[in-house]
Amino acid sequence: MHGQAPSIAPRVAAAGEAAISIERVSKSFGGGEDIVRAVDDVSLAIRKNEFFTLLGPSGCGKTTLLRLIAGFEHPTRGRLLLDGQDISALPPFKRPVNTVFQNYALFPHMTVAQNIGFGLEMLGKPRAEISATVDRMLKLVRMEELKNRRTSQISGGQQQRVALARALAPQPKVLLLDEPLSALDFKLRKDMQIELKRLQHETGITFVFVTHDQEEALTMSDRIAVMNKGKVLQIGSPRDIYDRPAERFVANFIGDTNFLDAELESFASGIGTVRLPSGARMNASLPVDAAVSNGKVSVVVRPEHARLTRDLASAALKGKLDTVVYFGTDTHYHLKLASGEPFMVRQQNTRDGAAAFAAGEDVGITLSDNAVQVLRD
Repeated sequence: MHGQAPSIAPRVAAAGEAAISIERVSKSFGGGEDIVRAVDDVSLAIRKNEFFTLLGPSGCGKTTLLRLIAGFEHPTRGRLLLDGQDISALPPFKRPVNTVFQNYALFPHMTVAQNIGFGLEMLGKPRAEISATVDRMLKLVRMEELKNRRTSQISGGQQQRVALARALAPQPKVLLLDEPLSALDFKLRKDMQIELKRLQHETGITFVFVTHDQEEALTMSDRIAVMNKGKVLQIGSPRDIYDRPAERFVANFIGDTNFLDAELESFASGIGTVRLPSGARMNASLPVDAAVSNGKVSVVVRPEHARLTRDLASAALKGKLDTVVYFGTDTHYHLKLASGEPFMVRQQNTRDGAAAFAAGEDVGITLSDNAVQVLRD
């Protein structure tokens, strides 16, 4: 890293102030029996100055929703507001929004500086203003030394920085990013995740990021909207989404998890008491804004919130250890519970290998406080 890069002065927004409001938006393609509802009655608010991520598998509607914000598609129903103004029918060039695509769409015959300044030229900005803005963007993305290099002569990561600088140069109110890291190798993706978050923080521009990569979303986002089949299933901070998934799809899509059938015996103020298959009773968090009632429920436990023990009498669950997988920093223990359900425990490794367990052992499982989460469905 070089010295502190200059930045565009961030716009300070009131807490919770919306940059984009999406109100009951649907987008359908085709008709009759062949109709496809790519976005299905979605409502959400993206705050000013936040890094907001649309996360979900291929075909979930996240890119269509991004294209609706950009103006490349128009809603079948509902409306989109930017700073309170209805932009649903506006063409892309009339929206204060820029997009960074997967392929970057740079001009290979132009230099880095020319690519960054191209959009400003199309807007008819004075030459002196263009030059000053290009210099500022080059410093922001740390590309000053390559400003005269053609973009066909620089690396993929450098091309990605040029695409970002070009999109940021006109100081849009919102920057849309459509899986811009997908073409980069693993290490470069990690580096660019940090860079993207830095750029968002320094510019104060609202970033709306689309990805199917859970780790990317957890690493960079202020908030995440998890999508599936055109619907938004849950919105929250990365910690909320990971530790308190509301639905089975969200729990399964974000990281590894264990599903158990349980009985909800009582509840109050967002906390319930559940009886696990072993008969053990545990406190459990309830899904936010969901009606619950006593009876059969599904619960989840993250593998790192459980520990193995040889003290079977104190264990919440018991089972036989099937497989041990060593990952260096931690070990994954795959068990079959006495009830027949699979269960995984992830434990941090110690240098002396203390408390290592072997396949075939009968073991117990202890659960940390608030490890159990009740699902909505």
